[in-house]
Parts: sequence; structure tokens; C-alpha cells
Amino acid sequence: MKNIKFNKKVVQLNNQYIIILFLSSFAFLLIFLRLFFLQVINNQSFKKMSDQNRIRLIATEPIRGKILDKNGEVLVSSKLEYSLLIKPQFVSETKWQEYKYSLANLLNLQIEKLDLKYYNGIKNQKYSINLVDNLSVEQIIKFKENEDNFLGIEILRKVKRDYPYKTLGAHALGYTSAITNSEYKILSKKGYRLNDLIGRTGVEAAYENYLRGEWGGEMIEVNANGNVQKSLGIKPSKKGKDITLTIDLSLQKVAEKVLQDKKGGAVIVMDPRDGAIRAIASKPTFNLNFFTKDFKPEKEYNELFFSDSKPLFNRALNAYDPGSVWKIVTALAGMESGKFPPNTKLQTAPCIVYGSQCFREHNDEGFGSIGYEDALRVSSNTFFYQIGYGVGVDEINRISKILGFTKLSGIEIGDQEDRGLIASSEWAKNGRGWGKPGKTPWLPEDIASMSIGQFVVQTTPMQIARAYAVIANGGYLVTPYLSKLGKENTSYKQPIKVDIDPKHLQVIRNGLSKVVQSGTGVSINYGSYNFPPISGKTGTAEDALGGADHAWFVCFAPSENSELLVVAFAENTPGGGSVHALPMAKKILEEWHKKNN
Repeated sequence: MKNIKFNKKVVQLNNQYIIILFLSSFAFLLIFLRLFFLQVINNQSFKKMSDQNRIRLIATEPIRGKILDKNGEVLVSSKLEYSLLIKPQFVSETKWQEYKYSLANLLNLQIEKLDLKYYNGIKNQKYSINLVDNLSVEQIIKFKENEDNFLGIEILRKVKRDYPYKTLGAHALGYTSAITNSEYKILSKKGYRLNDLIGRTGVEAAYENYLRGEWGGEMIEVNANGNVQKSLGIKPSKKGKDITLTIDLSLQKVAEKVLQDKKGGAVIVMDPRDGAIRAIASKPTFNLNFFTKDFKPEKEYNELFFSDSKPLFNRALNAYDPGSVWKIVTALAGMESGKFPPNTKLQTAPCIVYGSQCFREHNDEGFGSIGYEDALRVSSNTFFYQIGYGVGVDEINRISKILGFTKLSGIEIGDQEDRGLIASSEWAKNGRGWGKPGKTPWLPEDIASMSIGQFVVQTTPMQIARAYAVIANGGYLVTPYLSKLGKENTSYKQPIKVDIDPKHLQVIRNGLSKVVQSGTGVSINYGSYNFPPISGKTGTAEDALGGADHAWFVCFAPSENSELLVVAFAENTPGGGSVHALPMAKKILEEWHKKNN
């Protein structure tokens, strides 16, 4: 019996050893598999993590390319600003008490302000605290001479966009701002970094890839305390490319100046031969340097983004009632339709009844029996009412499209561009954009309004510039552009020969010449400047939104072989195009004439 008990104990002990051995072996197997996973399978991943703990990359921001005018004058550049930073993880609070007095004495700073920024940063658990912005050259030199005495404190270089002329050409040049977190998820693949700047509007946005440059940096090795051991290599940042615009700074300055006393408006100066923009201005405007500020005051922010005047809105690309500058379209529709050939003469009157309304002549008398050229010269309403009513809405609509209306102009900064509105019978039948189909039919009153560019016609100053360029250059529709890079772009369209009889274009040219010789635009000749022959058209338009009248003036010079075309538009400025818009254009012509001579 004793042997049996003894054998049972031996068996139990053996079983225990086997279980312990099995558990131990299993544990060692798990450890082995874990080590195999860490050292073999996940070797590269952990090596990368180790390197990241040992290696630091100090990124170097690229300097954005300059934007220059056609003569090489700087319109936009970048400037370097230097800030003083402290990294609190490397500076004890005791050490800070010593540093703050030394920094204050060395750099002529207020201890209280340094202390406030330091403790605010500590409170917000920042790894890098900005102590001083916009260090002067003298402060930078003094700190660099004593840098070894301030471990954990360093100078940070920051690139900022600089707009030396502040508001000049703001809508055309555009601005930059930091990318958002959601944008970073996409843009990081293109080399952007978090809080990197990107062009938002205007030329800054249109030529972002050309202007931005490439980030560089220095790779350094640090020890466990974060102290630098050695440099592992430097990749210099790559400066963005400079871009030359077609804008002429002297003409741009005048374009901005003539808008100063206006509530709102726009000026476009263009070479009618190929569409090169020499100046483009919009009022109200804004200071581009606002967007470079680290801190943007709430009052300034609200005035910019929530003001009723909408200063960010580009009036040169927004649609308005064109008034009498539209009459060239009605005239071409009359001749091209064959119903009113070039030698047509019509009897004008104090007013003509269409539907339930008598549409008046602007002098309330009429001008007798006149043809196209004199109708343009005196800007007769009743002459063009008859032409428009005779050819119909759809013929006017057809001619307008040939001249580029209802289409985007193709300019690089067209992100805000309006297509405008040119009425048609189909548009009316479909509800006019606000009513039910079949419930808003075309009315006799509409054709009278359309004939002289009112209410059912909305065009942008840029569209007007393109249409008048067709007259000035002898029949080619141009694509406006701000840089030859845009002209070389595959989306740019070379001037297109329009399907309009050259004889009909000549009639319009003759009429626009008479406007300036002895018509509504004759005052442009008054004064000491001996201008070359000029052709043009005045316009006064009722505001379809209920505001005061708009004033327009379009001209090109010389009348033959034209080199310059000007569109001057004064928003809600009653009194007439010859009174308000013509003097604006005249100032630009004076500057152009002075430069050419």
C-alpha cells in the first residue's frame, strides 16, 4: 500500500513538472515570437520611430516669388521677420528667472511682458513660446553675440508676404492665408506643411504652383536630453519663381486714384489687340497686408468680411446694367439681321409706346431723322428702341454671344466672375430665373429696355471691354490676361475672328469716333493734352436693384490701330457717364499719352 501511495505522488510530481515545463515553454515561445515581430517583421517601423526620437528636422520655409509689373516694378514681395522663442522643456523655471532679467537688459525689453508671455505659454502647455515679435536688426545681432548664454532660447525666421502698395490692385493681386486642417490632408501630398501659406485669390491663387517654391531643412541628431550632437545634412529651401504681369504700375495708380471719390466702381485698361491687362481696379478695396497679420483685430475683420459695401467683391467682374454702352450690340443686331442695313435712317421722337408704357428720348424731344452713326453720337434711345423691336430679342441675344457676353472672359482671376444676363424668349418662357415656366412671357416693354441695355441685360465691365475690343481691333474677340504665363497656358484662347461683317463694324467705329468729335463724349478733348484721335461711348444706366444710376464710359485710342482701351464704371453715381465716368478715363489717357511721349 505504501508503494502505491508513493507511486501516486511521483506521478503527481511528474505531471506538475510537465505542466510547468509546458507553461514555461509557451511563455518563452510568446517572448520569442514577440521579439521576432519587433526585431524582424517590424524592424523598419521601429527603426523609423527610433530615428525620430534621435533625429530632428528643422524645416526651412521657402521664400515666395515676387510679383512684378510689366516694367519690373515690385508689386508683391516677401520679407523676413524674426521672433525670439523659448522652449520651456529645456529651461527650468529657476533658470527663467535668471534669463528674463538678462534678456530685458540685453534687448531693451520690459520684464513684465516677457514674464506674461512665458507663463501664458506654460499655462497652455506650449512646447515653443513666442517671447518677442519683429526683432530689430540690432536686437538680432546682440542676441546672436550672446546666444551661448541662453540655452533653450532661439531666433525663429518667418517669411511674410509684403504688399508695398497696400490696397493697389488688391482684387487682381490677391492674398495668401494658412491652409486649414482639412486642406492639409490633401495638400500634404503636394509638399505643403500644416499652417503653410497658399494663394487664396487673384494672381496669388492663379499662379500658386509657380510662386510657392519648395521647403528645405536641416536634419540634426540630438541626445536623450534634446541637445544637438551634429548636423546630418542640409537641403536648402527653393525660392518660388518671380512672375511678371502685364499691368503697368503707373496706369494702375491712376486707375485706383480716379475711383477714390466714387462710392464704388471699376476701371479696366486693356490692350485691345491681344487682351493684355494694363490696369484693373475695383472700389471699395482693401489692404492686402491685413492677411499677413498674426493677429487680426475683430473690427478690421468684420469690416472686411461682413460690411454691406463688400470690399472683397471685384466690381470689374460683377454684372450691372450697361445702359447706353450696350447700344453697339443693338446696332450690330440691326445690320447683321438685314432688317436695318447700314444706310438706315429712322425718325426719332420724344417717346415711343411699347405695351402700356411710353419710353422716352433722353432729351424729351427727339433728334429728327438719323442713321446709326448719329444715333451713337447723340446716344438716341428712340432710334435703338425701333431697331431692337424690329429685330427681336433673340437676334440681339445671338449677336451678344458673338461678342463674348454670357460667357466667362477667360482671365486667370475669374473665380469671382459673373456670366451676366442677356435676355431671350427662351429665358422668359422658362420663368426668367425666378418664376414658373410659362408664367413669365416676353413683353413688349422688355424689348425697349433690352435695346438700350436696361433691366433684362446685365454685363460686367470686363465683358464690355472685350466687346469694344472687337470694334477697336477690327473684328477679333480677345481673351484678357494678366501674365504671359496665362497666355501660354493651354486654356488660353488666341483672338478669335468674329462672324460679323467688317462693313458693319466700320459703321460702329465711325459712330464711336463721332461721339468724341461732336457728341456726348466731346469733353474728353477739353484741356491741354493733344490726344491722338479717340473713339468712345458714354452710358447712363438705371440700377435694376433700385439704387442710383450707374455711369459708364468706354473709349479706345488711337481710333485706328488702337493700342489702349479703357472702361470706366462708377457704381450708383447719378449724373451721367459724360459727367462722372468720362473724366476717369481721361485721366488714364493723359498718363498713357505722357508715357508714350
